[in-house]
Amino acid sequence: MSYQAIKDLVGYALRTGLIEEYDRPWAVNELLKAMGMDAWEEPAETHERPLEDILKELLDDAAARGRIEDDTTNRDLFDTELMGRLTPRPSQVISEFRRRYQAGPKDATDWFYRFSQDTDYIRRYRIAKDVKWKAATPYGELDITINLSKPEKDPKAIAAAKAAPQTSYPKCQLCRENEGYAGRLNHPARQNHRIIPITINQEDWFLQYSPYVYYNEHCIVLNGHHTPMKIDKATFRKLLDFVKQFPHYFVGSNADLPIVGGSILSHDHFQGGCYTFAMEKAPIERPIAFRGFEDVEAGIVKWPMSVIRLHCGDDQRLVELADRILTAWRSYTDEAAFVFAETDGEPHNTITPIARMRDGKFELDLVLRNNITTAEYPLGVYHPHQELHHIKKENIGLIEVMGLAVLPARLKAELNGVARALARGEDLRADETLAKHADWAEELKARYTFTEENAEEILRREVGVVFATVLEHAGVYKCTPEGKEAFLRFVQSV
Repeated sequence: MSYQAIKDLVGYALRTGLIEEYDRPWAVNELLKAMGMDAWEEPAETHERPLEDILKELLDDAAARGRIEDDTTNRDLFDTELMGRLTPRPSQVISEFRRRYQAGPKDATDWFYRFSQDTDYIRRYRIAKDVKWKAATPYGELDITINLSKPEKDPKAIAAAKAAPQTSYPKCQLCRENEGYAGRLNHPARQNHRIIPITINQEDWFLQYSPYVYYNEHCIVLNGHHTPMKIDKATFRKLLDFVKQFPHYFVGSNADLPIVGGSILSHDHFQGGCYTFAMEKAPIERPIAFRGFEDVEAGIVKWPMSVIRLHCGDDQRLVELADRILTAWRSYTDEAAFVFAETDGEPHNTITPIARMRDGKFELDLVLRNNITTAEYPLGVYHPHQELHHIKKENIGLIEVMGLAVLPARLKAELNGVARALARGEDLRADETLAKHADWAEELKARYTFTEENAEEILRREVGVVFATVLEHAGVYKCTPEGKEAFLRFVQSV
């Protein structure tokens, strides 16, 4: 019986402030109930050890006694239940957040971010496994991440999830009804999940953190209602309302069309956080002006994607101008630049907007997007082209737009294999897994002499080059004289 692990978990909850001393016997009984144990023999000491180790011991014991199936999905459901029994109620969390907000927005978010990790909603030990580096490019230092914190599904669990009765509650993983939900084989448990109510544009929204934190304090701002993503005038108002309340955070929205949008278009939400991306550091390449908005500083950003930056002390002026630009872009066609507002009644133009405070003023970056497809580019003309799919095939959403590559977990092993093959002169085409990288590797061999010592460093640098090219492909207007001229034609049409 895992009495020691239960005592250690209660000790962890006391140290992190999830419970108080008076809660100790209740907490022990809650954990005994979850573990299917009805007796208690108190160990002499509490061992202060990593949360991952404590939970592993409890999970191993529960699996050995047949309490749970011993696979990743069921273990995740069960350890979330254990932590949920020690997580304060939503009303307590909201009260503490609001109390701290009185001292300052940063005090409140610092506390809530740490709390979301202490409850194991953000699994620190999984995030630590992510591979991260920076790569120098003509557009500045881009962030590269290989995301390993999302657990891979066990084949047995996938089969069981398919066989399980289907339910539409909660409607999606962003709905507020996830707070406290026990989860199931095809939907994560969220007993340790808490959200903070906020008001933006006079509507009920909620603030939470992403369990996978791709960057520091990666937060999600979600609509209280399950309503589809939509970029409109109200979007700009909501984004600026958010940074007004949390001036140390940026916030942005994925676009609202397939291919150029995010992974969840069914629920209106934003992403933000306390992080400075390469795009934010990118300078204005060409100042521009809009008639009737001479009080708004505007410019085209030196960036591989097509970005108009607006800067003004009056947030309502930014909302009005951003809406004018969006309205113009929605209906804009320039055949010479291969920009089509629609084909066969299907709209193609939209915007990825990002808001922040800079030097005490409001700032909006408007990234022009287009999701047209052709026979040559069936996944999208303004999408990573086929020759880059060995590194990045997925949609280019908000996070990538700003200069952070979220690459698939497969690349960790694949890049190690490519580095080894290049250093040893092995044939990549002979390896079924690595063959997809062979053309790229042969091109690199013409430029570098690879050794065991330098292969990994070179590949990391070159993955950064590939990601910069991904962003160039996703940019509607290319960084060429013709592209810049076409971009100005649109600006002049607004």
